[in-house]
Amino acid sequence: MGLKNKKILLIIGGGISAYKSLDLIRLLQRKGSSIKVILTKSGKKFVTSLSISSLSKNRVFEDIFNEKNKGKMDHISLSRWADAILVLPGTANFMSRLSRGSADDLATTVILAADKEVFLVPAMNVRMWLHKATQRNFNTLVNYGYKFIGPVDGEMACGEYGKGKMSSPRQILSYLENFFKEKDCLKKKNISAVVTTGPTKEYIDPIRFISNESSGKQGYEIALELSRLGIKTTLISGPTNINYNSEIKVKKVTSGKEMFDAVKGTLPTDIVVCSAAVSDFKPLTKKKQKIKKKLKLDEIKLEYNPDILEFLGKNNRYKPKLLVGFSAETENIINNSMEKMQNKLCDIMVANDVSKKGVGFNADFNEVIIIDKKGNTEKVKKNSKRFIASIVAKKIMNSFLDIEKNLN
Repeated sequence: MGLKNKKILLIIGGGISAYKSLDLIRLLQRKGSSIKVILTKSGKKFVTSLSISSLSKNRVFEDIFNEKNKGKMDHISLSRWADAILVLPGTANFMSRLSRGSADDLATTVILAADKEVFLVPAMNVRMWLHKATQRNFNTLVNYGYKFIGPVDGEMACGEYGKGKMSSPRQILSYLENFFKEKDCLKKKNISAVVTTGPTKEYIDPIRFISNESSGKQGYEIALELSRLGIKTTLISGPTNINYNSEIKVKKVTSGKEMFDAVKGTLPTDIVVCSAAVSDFKPLTKKKQKIKKKLKLDEIKLEYNPDILEFLGKNNRYKPKLLVGFSAETENIINNSMEKMQNKLCDIMVANDVSKKGVGFNADFNEVIIIDKKGNTEKVKKNSKRFIASIVAKKIMNSFLDIEKNLN
């Protein structure tokens, strides 16, 4: 389907590239999209409401306080109407305001009230784009889940050349069309996925347990990304402090055995992502009372927890079409992860070095290497876990579609 029957809310910012929005409106309409436009105060300096309304065939929205609305709240109704929100041009100033959570006009208020995909199309001088403040704002917005189209390298209105030039209307159109095609394709296939996340707690007695420092954030972000791609996603989570989004179904567990049983209970499913840091060991028996110090340590007997990834990989009855594992290593990252992938018969392994400070366990950032069955590796440098999740989810989606193609 692509862009056919899609509803696009276009926010036109204040920059010389704003004139290209008129061409984009025509291109979107030719693809069968409906377009409504918010014209910002600075955007009015470059394009007129008359031109926009003539092309879009819709009223142009400008002011958050409109007496003619008779009780309607545009920032709510517009955000609910849209399938996607597109900001063009995304100026340095707009990115700065958005990263701070400003809601001082209709454009920013709509985005804050939105539960839809937000795309920003940056356009600014190369030095402005490369400035640390802009890059900080860019990373913040990526962490919010917003997607960026460009900028690209090219000659700018100021006469300088470099990265900062706005993507062309046709490039923007192609990006949006591919995005919706992939999303519609996955929805039609009715694909299901299970993601495990967080640590597990293996109780020794009523107050002591074996666990680890996993926060569960990476698996949670992957589950959200898969859901946003149109995949019916279930998250099976060990004990975490995450406030779960209603977009996905969540099953909460405590122990490794409970997580194993919960995963089995969701089968059959198309995709399983084992990102949870399940405790390798558990007590053979849990003491009913608090253990006293006089107890000898060798009286606490341990046994292995069930290995969910290995179980799924080696049991054809339960194996999903695509099996993804996580490998937390401290040395020989790639070799150890490839060996684990081969031994447990999974399709993709996401490896990370948990010995590094500021990434991985109990951190907001991560740095991973994605390895496929052919031995191809893709290193994703340190970034927010949401950004990492978007890369991993894209890899999962493309790999799954390749498998489906080969099966057919």
